[in-house]
Amino acid sequence: MILIMAVLFSLFYLFQINKMTFALCESKEIPEDKQPKVYRTVNILITILILSFFVQVLVST
Repeated sequence: MILIMAVLFSLFYLFQINKMTFALCESKEIPEDKQPKVYRTVNILITILILSFFVQVLVST
């Protein structure tokens, strides 16, 4: 049950981070050709954070 809640929270969290990344790109006027690199970097870092959270949840249960 905790794992299902963690997955749902992670999907919501990733969606919110992508919305904030979009707002950052708009406010800082990052060129269109550099935006995919920004998204890729943010998504990789957030995915590492989420995976470490999953490992912590699995180890603690």
